Amino acid sequence: MPNKVEEFNSYRQQMNDKILNENNKVLKRIFNLDTNAFAEGGALDKKTKELLGLVASVVLRCDDCVKYHLESSYKQGVAREEVMETLSIGTLIGGTIVIPHLRRAFEYWEALEEAKEE
Repeated sequence: MPNKVEEFNSYRQQMNDKILNENNKVLKRIFNLDTNAFAEGGALDKKTKELLGLVASVVLRCDDCVKYHLESSYKQGVAREEVMETLSIGTLIGGTIVIPHLRRAFEYWEALEEAKEE
């Protein structure tokens, strides 16, 4: 049975492929803009950009976005303590309504750590 990380990435890739295959210029440009916004280069390094994306995703209560930025942060070598501090800022700014998203974020971070151990 696939783990949470594999399930999320598989579904995300499958649906992104379907959406992009529709050949809609606006959607393709949005996907491209998103990719380029988080790329290396610019005044901020990629790690900082991912942590900013994570805190914004928590505040906006987008679980899929949180998972995406958690995984991207993990791949950038972000330490657990850095993620917890970022999540704490997002929870502070977003208020108690984001606590359920904090729980799911914490659970997904643990899944990323477990996936590495396998």
